[in-house]
Amino acid sequence: MSTARVARRIATAAAYGGGGISLLGGAAVGVLLTEARLAKRMVGGSEAVAPRADGRYGSAFAHRTGEAPLRLGFLGDSTAAGQGVRRARETPGALLASGLAAVAERPVQLVNVALPGAQSDDLARQVTLLLERGAVPPDVVVIMIGANDVTHRMPLATSVRLLSDAVRRLREAGCEVVVGTCPDLGSVEPVYQPLRYLARRVSRQLAAAQTIAVVGLGGRTVSLGALLGPEFEARPRELFGPDNFHPSAEGYATAAMAVLPTLCSTLGLWPETDERPDARRGEGFLPVAQAAAEAASEGGTEVTAAQGAVSGPRGRWALIKRRRRRGLPEEQDRHPAPTQGVATGGSAG
Repeated sequence: MSTARVARRIATAAAYGGGGISLLGGAAVGVLLTEARLAKRMVGGSEAVAPRADGRYGSAFAHRTGEAPLRLGFLGDSTAAGQGVRRARETPGALLASGLAAVAERPVQLVNVALPGAQSDDLARQVTLLLERGAVPPDVVVIMIGANDVTHRMPLATSVRLLSDAVRRLREAGCEVVVGTCPDLGSVEPVYQPLRYLARRVSRQLAAAQTIAVVGLGGRTVSLGALLGPEFEARPRELFGPDNFHPSAEGYATAAMAVLPTLCSTLGLWPETDERPDARRGEGFLPVAQAAAEAASEGGTEVTAAQGAVSGPRGRWALIKRRRRRGLPEEQDRHPAPTQGVATGGSAG
């Protein structure tokens, strides 16, 4: 069964309260669990605390414009928290806050409530915590979630439903939402076949189903799968951290470069010339399930709802964008750390 069809089934089950869809037979599950135990012994794991990067970025811009800071929220698991690096400025939240400040030429206030080890069932708590942090909700929220759902065998429909609930609450609060979909767990270096194939397949199915659900709620998604796939497989020593599981500083920068254009576009800050679909890059309108499946297999691909609620015989349509991956603005080098921030602890996972 194609990734698009499976993803559509998962998303439909999530929308109607289904518990889960069995994608693997009993024998396959047995092989998966055996291989997973072997892989767990080889992957270092990390007890290190993710750096706390909350605070204001690009403060120098406040003297130029006098505008209030943009508010950026971060939710999710260890990837969203930035586990695997030592410096706050190397976390994805800090990288994106710095990049957004440079593009907007305006300060950005970052609030990151992501929890290492979190699964999608923790998103409700994180959303509540984020919305309670300030009198005004964030302008835009980035969510990175899904890897732990796969490794802990959470039913995929349950995972998607929990993400949908979080996105719905944020949208109702007036937040724009960008979701970095489930990474490709088949790219983890010590994982061998057949676990690598099974992990890759399930990761992509979840990523595609996440996209269908998020786009239906007015959010946007960016595929992180292949970014943590071919590039990480080609340069694992550079893009994975010391524990062979979490990204290194360069790995997080690679992912942040992919998310930044979408983050800026949600706030109307990206150049209009880059907003128009470019057929030469394979951009255009597709049924949402097909767009979701294509995005899941190619990192850095954005999917957003087609304007005007366009639909056809195969359901809603979506716009697929393969944005040029540009380096993060140099502003992060001039303002590498927040002006407000406190180093705090967290749990590993």
